[in-house]
Amino acid sequence: MIRVLREARRNMSTTTAKILSQRTHNVPGRITVTEYSFEVPHNYNNPASRPLKLFARAARRRDQPNSSTPAPTPVPQFTLISPPENPGSSSTKSSKPTAPKPELPWLVYLQGGPGFECSAPQSFYWMQTVLERGYQVLCLDQRGTGLSSPLTPSTLGLRGDDDLQAQYLKQFRADNIVRDCEAIRRALLGHLPAEQAKWSVMGQSFGGFCAVTYLSFAPEGLREVFIFGGLPPLVDGPDEVYRRQYLKVISRNEAYYRKFPEDVARVRNIVRWLQKNGDTTVRDTTGVGHMTARRFLQLGLEFGFHGGLDNIHDIVLKCQSDLDFVGHLTRPTVAKIESSQPFDYHLIYSILHEPIYCHGSASNWSAHRIQAEYGEQFQIPRYEDRSASTKPVFFTGEMIYPWMFDDYSELARVKKQAEALADTEDWPALYDTAQLAKNTVPVYAAVYMEDMYVDFALSMETASKIKGTKTFVTNAMYHDAVRSRMEDVTKAVFALRDDDID
Repeated sequence: MIRVLREARRNMSTTTAKILSQRTHNVPGRITVTEYSFEVPHNYNNPASRPLKLFARAARRRDQPNSSTPAPTPVPQFTLISPPENPGSSSTKSSKPTAPKPELPWLVYLQGGPGFECSAPQSFYWMQTVLERGYQVLCLDQRGTGLSSPLTPSTLGLRGDDDLQAQYLKQFRADNIVRDCEAIRRALLGHLPAEQAKWSVMGQSFGGFCAVTYLSFAPEGLREVFIFGGLPPLVDGPDEVYRRQYLKVISRNEAYYRKFPEDVARVRNIVRWLQKNGDTTVRDTTGVGHMTARRFLQLGLEFGFHGGLDNIHDIVLKCQSDLDFVGHLTRPTVAKIESSQPFDYHLIYSILHEPIYCHGSASNWSAHRIQAEYGEQFQIPRYEDRSASTKPVFFTGEMIYPWMFDDYSELARVKKQAEALADTEDWPALYDTAQLAKNTVPVYAAVYMEDMYVDFALSMETASKIKGTKTFVTNAMYHDAVRSRMEDVTKAVFALRDDDID
């Protein structure tokens, strides 16, 4: 094991990304954005493997000079040059050369997922807050997402037969995301002295998982780490993760039906109707897959967000209205359901969701197996069930099931590959607990007691194993607080860094 961890750490520090292009423009809100394209190996253990393109956007504050003279077009360089004093007035110019501003500290943002791309920097609610603290921010589309050599069933099909495709998919976990970050860091900051070439990391959800992998295998590249709802469970497999998650999902279902008791009958009616028609009649918007009852119940994924109960209630009302007035689910209603379900269009999320917890063991469809332990709570009534039962039908949560690779049109195209990864045992370690125990990188983490996706107790256990970690703990926020409660949670986490505990 020690040899394997040393090998993983050595592999983190051997490659520098090739910068393919960089283009700079201004966006409203006084932000300058530089779009970067990089090239890195697909497999870091085989540098000659087919390369991947990575895409990222860097954002920094655009400081306008106090003059009516238009500001010069920003130069896409790594060092920011101060504008001359009083531009346009040569009589006041100093003969002394203008000294360059110090390099702004970099903060790389790692998105949640796995398998989700970054939005444009100006779309993040927290961006101005971070820029005002003096950072320049790099928003990375992690490998296989967004504009970074996107991974879809069609692009995966170019990689060869089913076995080769499964092997290709194995390279898209957190360990290689961290290798990508290190390769990019060396490309952007490699010209600086070692201490100045470090950067900060901000990880949301799965991005926090990646940050802890970073702390495990390449801490020398880090100045500080901020984690929002993403202290990962330090486990070898996903079973315990899903046992706890099912309990949280049950609790959220109970909260939903307490708030909307009239939806007990509505959901039962919708589910029974889909049981009769969904498998063969109600097609999704692709025209290939079907809106089955079990797909409909995956709307429970929303329960973990601020406003999630209300969002599901709105969809339930829309479904019931369709059945009452036209006798079927209309296309806009089916599209509304699909818009809350990311599975078909985020292949990494669907196929690698369970393997992000694996080390030396197979996931073996963990969520599907563990659900059987709570079978009565998640039982779906059949259409033939004419009883006057008032028992609520429970929605599921952030779980991946083998039947999804039948019901979803895009996932059906990669069913064999998904099954192969579910059987895979030789997953390398993603964390080094010995290194975390002697960590010297400051870590500041927001931990949510009511988090439906990342178990609170396991998160706190992880915090205790990363030396020097400071936590902001609250029972008043959910998993997406960095978006929905941005001002409160970012203020609290940065206060951990800026203040002392006495």
